[in-house]
Amino acid sequence: MGFGSYRARDWEKLKTSRSINTSSSVNDLFRNQHLDDKYDPLKINVRESRDSADSPDSTPIIIGFDDTGSMGYLAQEIAANSLNKTVTEIYDKHPVTNPHVMCAAYGNAGDIAPLQVTQFEADIKIVEQLLDLWIVLRGRGDSGDPLLWYFAAKHTSIDSFEKRGKKGFLFTIGDDTIKAPISGAFIKEIFGDEEYYTKTIQPSEFLEMAREKYHVFHIVTKPLNGKVYDNWRRLMPDSTALVLSNNIKDLYMVIISIMQLVNGMSRDDVISQWPADVRKAIRDSIKDIKIAPADISK
Repeated sequence: MGFGSYRARDWEKLKTSRSINTSSSVNDLFRNQHLDDKYDPLKINVRESRDSADSPDSTPIIIGFDDTGSMGYLAQEIAANSLNKTVTEIYDKHPVTNPHVMCAAYGNAGDIAPLQVTQFEADIKIVEQLLDLWIVLRGRGDSGDPLLWYFAAKHTSIDSFEKRGKKGFLFTIGDDTIKAPISGAFIKEIFGDEEYYTKTIQPSEFLEMAREKYHVFHIVTKPLNGKVYDNWRRLMPDSTALVLSNNIKDLYMVIISIMQLVNGMSRDDVISQWPADVRKAIRDSIKDIKIAPADISK
């Protein structure tokens, strides 16, 4: 729902209680060995981001990542570093107001857990719930990104859009290409929804559904000869960023930078705020991000 606020001391307490440090492995961080019903889309009707006394001008932010195959380093980075830094920098730099963050992990269509989603939260429960997810790390990515787009479109209710006409943010992160269309039967299996049961849905259709109430971006990691990045740019030419795996600790800066661009900050100002030794990498990461004037602050 998004009550409370995120405090640095709560993160330090959580790190201590979970023994999170720079050497923590994926298995150290994600200890759950089964799909928890709380995060199973089939058991979830709607995730809500609501204004409150703590968050009178809430901004929903969804951060989803591929948890298949070689992506262990990404899950590890998000849990141990990037998620905390992203939320902390939002409070420090104010790219958006009153962040409510939902995390998601997605994998192969044939997995027991092809999609898991947390609640929208505003305090340390953001990270606590992330660490409750079942990280599978097998196979290659398949259709997870469109599944998250669908969930955001059909199974979230957000005051920012419903009350103020202001879109939230949705980031997917991974190193694989968009694959084949998704059957309506699979949608029913994952979400229980029968609306598309007799249809086959293209990834672009899911994307447009999500874009009705979210600014949607994809961040490519570990590209293979540029083919993965090119594949994503064909689908999202102005909304695809790149973070090389050896620069994965820049991830939070790229997320913050994109939100700042959407909310009207100039590209030069966005780049210049970061330490000098990472500015070129950040500039290269967001070089293809283009924000239409009509999208700014909406």
